[in-house]
Amino acid sequence: MSKFLRIVTWILVIAGVLIGILRLTVIRWWQVPLGDPILEASLTPTLRGGDWLILWRGTEPIQGALVLCPEPKTGRPTIARVMAEGGPRVHVGEQVLLNGHSFDTEGGCDSFSVKDPNTGQETSQACRREVLGSRTHLRGEIVSSLAKPGEADLEVPSQHFYLLSDNRQFPWDSRDFGPVERSSCVETVVFRLVSKDGFFDVPNRLTLIR
Repeated sequence: MSKFLRIVTWILVIAGVLIGILRLTVIRWWQVPLGDPILEASLTPTLRGGDWLILWRGTEPIQGALVLCPEPKTGRPTIARVMAEGGPRVHVGEQVLLNGHSFDTEGGCDSFSVKDPNTGQETSQACRREVLGSRTHLRGEIVSSLAKPGEADLEVPSQHFYLLSDNRQFPWDSRDFGPVERSSCVETVVFRLVSKDGFFDVPNRLTLIR
């Protein structure tokens, strides 16, 4: 038994050292803030307020990556998807276009409920699987009975990202604060450890984020 305990102890020590090295170099764990209804709604259906995430900063974000960046004017953290990098022309409205082309979709996904940040009322939304760059991710669809969100049409400046929320009805993205400097977006969301409801929230634990 003592030999077994020594082996277990060494495994735990080695695992702790490896996690510590990774934490100091390329990963960070972070909790999505609670009590920010605009941010929380914009993340659905991919994430929810209170989710514990692993962020990766070992490589630069690419098109389609879900990134954590500071909002340019206030530094408030925002999470959105890299739609385009400096150069292309983007149009974001009821239809989203990159250089005049829409993104492919790969069918639907389960509808979901989200709290409208403007009214506080629960709202049902349809869901689609969208292909952006090399990533296939979930997006919340426009709700026909609600007011349409703002639009944008511009050429993305050099060395900037244009960010797009996964929720198209309740966005908080570059339509609100403009393109962001590429150098300020260094962390990609790669994994959800658990939701705010803990480990026993089975559908929302140990999830690879695309």
